[in-house]
Amino acid sequence: MSDVEITRSSVVDIMGDENESFKLKRGEQVNLTRLDPTLRRIMVGVGWDVVGFESEAPDLDLSIFLLDRHEQTRMDEDFIFYNNLKSLEGAVEHMGDNRTGAGDGDDENALVDLMSLPFEVNRVAFVISIYEADTRNHNFQSVRNIFLRVVNDENGIELMRFNLDQEFTESPNATAVIVGFLERNGPNWFFEGTGAMSVGGLKEIATGYGIVVAY
Repeated sequence: MSDVEITRSSVVDIMGDENESFKLKRGEQVNLTRLDPTLRRIMVGVGWDVVGFESEAPDLDLSIFLLDRHEQTRMDEDFIFYNNLKSLEGAVEHMGDNRTGAGDGDDENALVDLMSLPFEVNRVAFVISIYEADTRNHNFQSVRNIFLRVVNDENGIELMRFNLDQEFTESPNATAVIVGFLERNGPNWFFEGTGAMSVGGLKEIATGYGIVVAY
């Protein structure tokens, strides 16, 4: 692989109010296919609030890694982020960078075509990180209300939501978090909420997945 430039669980039962999306907790795994057997294409939305900054607030980013059975990317293009908005096969597309986090609702989105994901991709990791956290002296102490939600892109129905608050209280100096994993198991698709924090930021996570990062 060439250098990549980045400078710019348990399965739970599905019960509850049919009008509300499933609320995932840390360490849980939910069967998305059981929630919606028609599921073919999903929109993954993430959001956050930045508090206590009058200038140069932390810039958070969504990144996605396509992983094989060895928990490694197959190629540089399996790292989808603000400098590479689409996977090589086109199954995953990042919808663009939001540098402020202002406003309600999703701050960044990605589309995943479940039917087009290569069979050798076993898991899809979703990461939220702070851009240039070390040089700007930023961390998650000033970030609140981070969430990830999964929506059926064909009908707009939200299937699942994972809220992360406790994770940042436990690791306030972290600069990136592996929010969770989308995983294929036979005909079913699962989502696992992990909330795994990283003080080393996006570079540390990308390196762990086999991406050589250039700064």
